[in-house]
Amino acid sequence: MTGPLAGLRILEVGHILAGPYATMLLADLGARVTKIEPPGGDLSRQVSDAYFASLNRGKRSVRVDLATAQGQEHLHALVRDADALLVNLKPSAVHRFGLTHEALAPWNERLVCVILTGWGMDAGDAPAFDYVVQAATGIAALTGAPDGPPLLPGYSSADNSAGLAAALGLLAQVHSGRGGQIEVSLRDVMLSQLNYHAAAWLNEGRAPRRLGGAHAYYVPAQLFPTADGHLALFITHDGFWRSFAAEAGIEGHATMAERAAHREEVVAAVTKALAADTATGWEARLRPLRVPAAAVRTLPEALAATPGAVVGAGGHRLVASPFRIPGHEPPYGPPPALGEHGDLT
Repeated sequence: MTGPLAGLRILEVGHILAGPYATMLLADLGARVTKIEPPGGDLSRQVSDAYFASLNRGKRSVRVDLATAQGQEHLHALVRDADALLVNLKPSAVHRFGLTHEALAPWNERLVCVILTGWGMDAGDAPAFDYVVQAATGIAALTGAPDGPPLLPGYSSADNSAGLAAALGLLAQVHSGRGGQIEVSLRDVMLSQLNYHAAAWLNEGRAPRRLGGAHAYYVPAQLFPTADGHLALFITHDGFWRSFAAEAGIEGHATMAERAAHREEVVAAVTKALAADTATGWEARLRPLRVPAAAVRTLPEALAATPGAVVGAGGHRLVASPFRIPGHEPPYGPPPALGEHGDLT
């Protein structure tokens, strides 16, 4: 293996998305990742081959029944040679299978254990799927039209965000040179990502409002209809506004504070102006002015426009690693067959 994490040996006991996504990113960076799968395999194998591949390329698979004494012996043998273990199970299963640092320290005291749960290790086993966590942490309440129902994003933002956080925590503890345990929960990650909304409430008593996707502070910063399609416009500082307003033929509202104070008036003026051209037309006009704007595209359109973001991995076409490192080309190996690197059941 090559890459900045070459030589790092990681075990994964997890399923579906958050944990496997974390370890796949680490495998792309050169880590040797071994999935410890139950006799029936990771549940994501039942979704589709492409789904499984999108989270597990470049890994090894060892099939182990952790519920048996023999399975525990195999686990301990694997732990002896590992640098880290990432676990993505409910708390009772983590304890039942002996997957904490305390339980595994007799076999490898320097092992880094990262435990990824929905609500935290002390919060019990309440189901914690992505959409449930988004609803519970205020994400859904912020999403959607002001006079409409709460909505959810069209992808698993909590799982993916928690996976990134777990990977970061794992690397931080490995870098420390000490073994130990890191706990990450989907709930905590999503609350952390509500940073400025939470700060406004905690320090100013200002509760967030559902604004139809519009930014809470910057105006105009939202989606707008055009003559054909929708345009994402993100005006932050006054220089952006001057350039946009001159191109769109809008007068007034020169400062950020004024635009925020007159949100409805500004949005109405921008909506009227943007109706004069298409979304792609506005994008082409605003890009040379360095005004942040983009036509809303479908995922197929976005992938077609970014061919370098698609790679091959064992017969599957997948989105590439988000990390671009000079001199390192991720191996993008195929996803492993169940028990391909050891059937220890």
